[in-house]
Amino acid sequence: MTRTETTKFLGKLLADTRLGGAGSHWASEVSIDPWTPKARRVDYMEFSPANQCSVSGIEKGIFTCYEIKSCKEDVYSGNGLNFFGEKNYIVTTMACYKDILPDFRSGKFANYMSEKHPDSSTYYGIMVAIPFWGEATEEFNDPTPLSEDINWKLEIVLPCRQGIRTKSMTELLFCMLRSGR
Repeated sequence: MTRTETTKFLGKLLADTRLGGAGSHWASEVSIDPWTPKARRVDYMEFSPANQCSVSGIEKGIFTCYEIKSCKEDVYSGNGLNFFGEKNYIVTTMACYKDILPDFRSGKFANYMSEKHPDSSTYYGIMVAIPFWGEATEEFNDPTPLSEDINWKLEIVLPCRQGIRTKSMTELLFCMLRSGR
């Protein structure tokens, strides 16, 4: 698959398998601070309230941001990696994960984030596409090439700890609403 096809594939897989569900709301291509020098766009943003039965349940909700990255070059392209939620994930292929894992371990990725994306949260993890019947450890050793002929799932290979967010709930919900999905 080309980079564009991989990006579309991963975005559809995320939307089909991870986003939505009971009480969860999501949007794609969410613009943050548009028309300013700090304009950013998040590939997918999800809001999950603690419950929908009370004001406090809604106010305790969390935002999760997802950035789709097709390959290592895409990760370091300067586009994306805009993390504004309490949880944030890079959604990618196993091959890309294997390529960037040494950068995570050495601190190169963290340095890149603080230099190129200083407004992004430092709370992020990684999800990878693996065959529905597969295990992440097996796929790490022998990645299956992406194909429309196989059922896929997203598996968290680097969990994200819940952190703080710097944007208000009202602002982020408005940005999601404005994106139109």
